[in-house]
Amino acid sequence: MKIYREPLATMLDLVNKYTAQTVDIDIEQQVRTIIETVMAEGDEALRKYSHQFDGVAVEALEVSKAEIEDAYNQLPAELLKALEVAKANIEAFHKREIDQSFIDLDTTGILRGQKVTPLKRVGIYVPGGTAAYPSTILMCALPAKIAGVKEVIMVTPPQKEGIAPIVLGAAKLAGVDAVYQVGGAQAVAALAYGTESIPKVDKIVGPGNIYVATAKRQVFGQVSIDMIAGPSEIGILADETANPVHIAADLLSQAEHDKRARSILITNSEVLANAVATEVERQLNELPRKEIAKVAIEERSFIAIIDSIEDMFTLMNEVAPEHLEIQLTNAVEYMSLVENAGSVFLGPYTAEPVGDYMGGPNHVLPTSGTARFSSPLGVYDFVKRTSFMQFSKARLQELAPHIAVLARTEGLEGHARSIEIRFDEKADQFTFDNEEVNGLYGH
Repeated sequence: MKIYREPLATMLDLVNKYTAQTVDIDIEQQVRTIIETVMAEGDEALRKYSHQFDGVAVEALEVSKAEIEDAYNQLPAELLKALEVAKANIEAFHKREIDQSFIDLDTTGILRGQKVTPLKRVGIYVPGGTAAYPSTILMCALPAKIAGVKEVIMVTPPQKEGIAPIVLGAAKLAGVDAVYQVGGAQAVAALAYGTESIPKVDKIVGPGNIYVATAKRQVFGQVSIDMIAGPSEIGILADETANPVHIAADLLSQAEHDKRARSILITNSEVLANAVATEVERQLNELPRKEIAKVAIEERSFIAIIDSIEDMFTLMNEVAPEHLEIQLTNAVEYMSLVENAGSVFLGPYTAEPVGDYMGGPNHVLPTSGTARFSSPLGVYDFVKRTSFMQFSKARLQELAPHIAVLARTEGLEGHARSIEIRFDEKADQFTFDNEEVNGLYGH
């Protein structure tokens, strides 16, 4: 694992090099073609792409309720218990995120407020392929249900042996209303535009590969999306008190996700840096997903040595990592220095996988530096806010001159007249009994 010891300015340039995002024009065009085909051909296109990309011949796109129930009943007791504990922790945390409608009556003659309304239908994308992700189902579906979403539907790639029981069992436990065996960009297109079998949704959430991420970006505007998920990443801030064996394991926990994953350690201890680099090499050779992790570690990851803790945070805030571990003495005291991170893990016993499964906060997090301006998935992602107001005549009359000045400054005479006409005596005397008006409108 590469180790750098350079001035802060040089390190900031290095971060930009490692975190730069690129757009693959070929994938963009492939995804656009898939979306257009699904829009034109509906279910037929979904079946065609399932055979082409997944090697599975799919007849019924929706998984039957009986199959889901059977899968749930097959779950080993130990696994079901783990899912139930995770569900309880996730629900307990996310119930604190519930947004309330409100009415402001503080000023006589003025009523203002906000109405919070849950989305009607949401689609969640759950990756398939070589691994099953029941935790993602819980993280996506439970906040939606807490928000009051009426219908949560799930898409996941079809499998030759059928969708794994753990995936279907987790869907039942999380309250998913329907499951469809379709994946990739075609699944995103189906959720966005609807087909004969799959209803269109108001929002699409959940992680996926580059084709899924590209499709979500392309359908945004037709539907809402949570975020454009990139490769997984972890940033660790540590001093000489940290355990290099633990840190190496945490760096590899993200590197095993994807060859494009990023694992970054920033420390003020050269001794720790060297020990971690050595330990990463040792543990890497013992990792089942070694071939994936090795590429991520060698091509996308590094260790930076920075003398001051303040500069360590400056550099990490530039990284804006999806996951940030702070393994410094009294870690919680440094939260004020954190500006950009998806989720923060404090102290030596809050390893990143705690957040993936059991911690409670959501594990669907902003990646690729987007933590600079976006947040983890939460209950607030599944509602919309509508503002409302009501003014009495007296209150409007107080503000009318100011509104008219601003409107005319913007060149919008109609706006100004819309206000002033309410205080025009002739307009106040208007009645449908007026013969001229009756004749004009055919009364």
